[in-house]
Amino acid sequence: MVITYQGVQSFKVQFGDTVLAFDPVSKDSKLKSSSFGADIALISLNHPDMNGAEQASRGERQAFVISGPGEYEVGGVFVKASNSVSNYGGSEHINTIYNVNLENMNLCFLGALGDANISADAKSSIENVDILFVPISGEGVLNPTEAYKFAVSLEPSIIIPMNYDDKSLKAFLKEGGADGTKAIDKLTIKKKDLEGKESEIVVLDSQ
Repeated sequence: MVITYQGVQSFKVQFGDTVLAFDPVSKDSKLKSSSFGADIALISLNHPDMNGAEQASRGERQAFVISGPGEYEVGGVFVKASNSVSNYGGSEHINTIYNVNLENMNLCFLGALGDANISADAKSSIENVDILFVPISGEGVLNPTEAYKFAVSLEPSIIIPMNYDDKSLKAFLKEGGADGTKAIDKLTIKKKDLEGKESEIVVLDSQ
């Protein structure tokens, strides 16, 4: 599996010939957007910074769009999605948390989560997390301290911070005792690589 960060909360996750797009930035956003062909686009929040499903389709590769709660199976990819709350941009929104199983690995994408007090239903759907994507700054999402505390409570093998700036990233790394962690261009990982890892922070550079 290869994971690359496109900025804000946008990630490209590729395994074999299958490509997932998490929270692609819309062309209507003031932020930089990128386009690549994906098989599945997962949208956590109906906001231009994160709802660019059109950016996940290219040529004959038209993405299957998931933008709300439920259970899905698409091409061998299993998705459980549940609602939570975000105040991204200064107003309250419904935020979707995604739990994705692929290549025998469990990914949990928290979206623009603004309150760590999630529902029992959402909490029960998060289990055996291998890789956790957590927002750590920005108006209306978790701050670095809240984000790290909540992330660790989910007991993931790897934590990938998103929606960060230099200040929030430094604070988050300090919370995790990972000061000085350098960003990498991409994360290439297999299930066996996760053995022995406990809430290890991996920082990805925006592409």
